[in-house]
Amino acid sequence: MESKVLLKDFDGILNSDTDFDAFFGKTILVTGATGLIGSLFIKSVLYCSRARNLNIKIVSVIRNIEKAKEIFSDYIADDFKFYICDLANDSLDIEENVDYIVHTAAVTTSKDMVSYPVDNIKISVNGTMNVLELAKNKNVKGMVYLSSMEVYGQMNIEDHLIKETELGYIDLSSVRSCYPEGKRMCECLCNSYAKQYDVNVVSARLAQTFGPGISKDENRVFAQFAKSFMDNTDIVLHTKGLSEGNYVYTTDAIRAILVLLVKGEKGQAYNVGNEDNHMTISQMAHLVAEDIADNKIKVIYDIPNDTASMGYAADTKMHLSSEKINSLGWKAQVKLKDMYLRLIEFMRDFIV
Repeated sequence: MESKVLLKDFDGILNSDTDFDAFFGKTILVTGATGLIGSLFIKSVLYCSRARNLNIKIVSVIRNIEKAKEIFSDYIADDFKFYICDLANDSLDIEENVDYIVHTAAVTTSKDMVSYPVDNIKISVNGTMNVLELAKNKNVKGMVYLSSMEVYGQMNIEDHLIKETELGYIDLSSVRSCYPEGKRMCECLCNSYAKQYDVNVVSARLAQTFGPGISKDENRVFAQFAKSFMDNTDIVLHTKGLSEGNYVYTTDAIRAILVLLVKGEKGQAYNVGNEDNHMTISQMAHLVAEDIADNKIKVIYDIPNDTASMGYAADTKMHLSSEKINSLGWKAQVKLKDMYLRLIEFMRDFIV
């Protein structure tokens, strides 16, 4: 049974100004369907489609059928189909007509980025080429590639909001660069298909995205902080936490994807973030410890000698501008404290 907080989130999308009529009777293919964004996108679209009789069909591209059946146990019906494919190695042959594509498949765990950099590059480049070929062959109405704010690299800019035309430095000697450099290459592929084959694809550069729906084994920093609150244990940072984070709530990100599928300009990239949700990792740790936990836990710094082996991204200073996607009618709604409160509500019911 789905969590109450997620159902509230889905109702929020249903009652938003999203142009659902554009998707009436359409088929949407989603890669990375068992990941956080992919799974929540699918669930929310199916929820809204069934509530409004929109007759939207979802084709979910997965690698593990048992995992998929567990995640989507409440949603399996005739309007929802699984398609098993290893995007890094296999061709993507879909018989059904496909109107829209949301490509979310990616490695997201820092430890895996440094342990399996070749695999990371393969799923990025081969997988995206695979999906773009399908988009070309199916002549889709729209495709969104889920990129990342990490494409900006190290910028260390404090005097203005970062727009999509600006890029910083990526250290290619760092094995973890396979992730941001892979994202850059995939955006380049998207733009190349847009130019050469007229594929209507845009890139969504997501800020750090979290909320209800995370998996039980989620270990990124936001989940660690929430678990520390719930366990009443101190938050332990293994860096100084100087990197500035840009954050966006899951349902805000899903609404952004829906907007970009319909209104995004071919070959363009769009920041998807909440300009109000901007702070350093250290500041966010203190927000949880002091504001949410009411000073019942502390922030402790335990910094190892070799942080590179842990796969941590290099410190960077940047504040993402949302001006470009705001011009399409989208605006982030959920602030960082509420993001944590909703996440914690979900974790209490489903994870701990």
